[in-house]
Amino acid sequence: MTLCLIVGAFCFFSCSKSKPKEIKDVVLEKKESLVEKNEVEIIVLKKESFQKEIVSNGNLIAKQKNILKFEISERLEKLFVKNGDFVKKNQVIATLNPFKYKQRVDEAKLQLKKAKLEFEDMLIGREIFTTNKDSIPKDIYDMVASRSGYDIALLQLKTAEFELRSTKLLAPFSGKIANVRKKQYENIGAGDDFMTLINDKEFEVEFRLIESEINDVAVNDNIQILPFAIDNEIFKGKISSINPLVDENGTVLIKAQVKNDGRLSEGMNVKVKIQKEIENQFVVPKSAVVLRQNQEVLFKVKNRRAFWTYVKTTMENSTSYSLIANPNKSTAFLKIGDTIIVSGNLNLAHDSKIFIKDN
Repeated sequence: MTLCLIVGAFCFFSCSKSKPKEIKDVVLEKKESLVEKNEVEIIVLKKESFQKEIVSNGNLIAKQKNILKFEISERLEKLFVKNGDFVKKNQVIATLNPFKYKQRVDEAKLQLKKAKLEFEDMLIGREIFTTNKDSIPKDIYDMVASRSGYDIALLQLKTAEFELRSTKLLAPFSGKIANVRKKQYENIGAGDDFMTLINDKEFEVEFRLIESEINDVAVNDNIQILPFAIDNEIFKGKISSINPLVDENGTVLIKAQVKNDGRLSEGMNVKVKIQKEIENQFVVPKSAVVLRQNQEVLFKVKNRRAFWTYVKTTMENSTSYSLIANPNKSTAFLKIGDTIIVSGNLNLAHDSKIFIKDN
């Protein structure tokens, strides 16, 4: 019985050891078969135009923008607008209490009437029976107007009428109201910032390029404007000016114009893209270029196998590279008609067997 127990135990342990080994062998075999099946997508290399892309960040500035102020000091009598309201040119936006300035106009008129009588009497004394300035010798007119106080009275009336008109604030152009800083019945000082008027039908885009990029742009070039606040929307504009000075950071200020469809706002941050077409280039998707031994390579297909060749990218945009065979590698070579792997190449080794996807 003891012998039977020993034999049984030996058989049990033998079976339990061999079974995991069999499972392990099957897993390894499957893993190896998976690794060997390198599925890739391909393109045929050709010469074509490359869309060189210059990218910068900028912001929108209204072409017409004005901080509105009253010329005089007084209590705000009426406020006819609020932030975001649209106003037309010469529309009354706000008024100050006019009482004091009406009184000054009336007083100035009385002073002028009195001075005019004195002015006429002095002219008659010199046997001049007209008050027409052009009909009186200049030296006599200036002397009589000064002694009678007529010229000062005229000036005081003009000033008083100007101040009375200034109790009304008019829109200098059509646009939208922003940054209203005062409330009705508050006192406003002469020259205080009161509100901002913005004509938002058209904006200027201000952005900067490094000096090495300036030769790639010109006035009237088309640009694309992508507001960060509006997903997947592209607005078209044109470069309007290029500042001829390079600043201390090595950048140049560029301005472009863009029309507003109602969704753009003053100060909005945007991405700016400028595209230039460069002809006769080898162009591949960015996914085609990978790093091997810390150098750029792409894989060419020959007889269902992948062979890497060293390349050098010359330009890039958001989706593609233009490239050449690396001139420092004697074995690097590219020609029209080469079959290039564009996906499934991350883990490929040189001379790997590949399977090309049907699509």
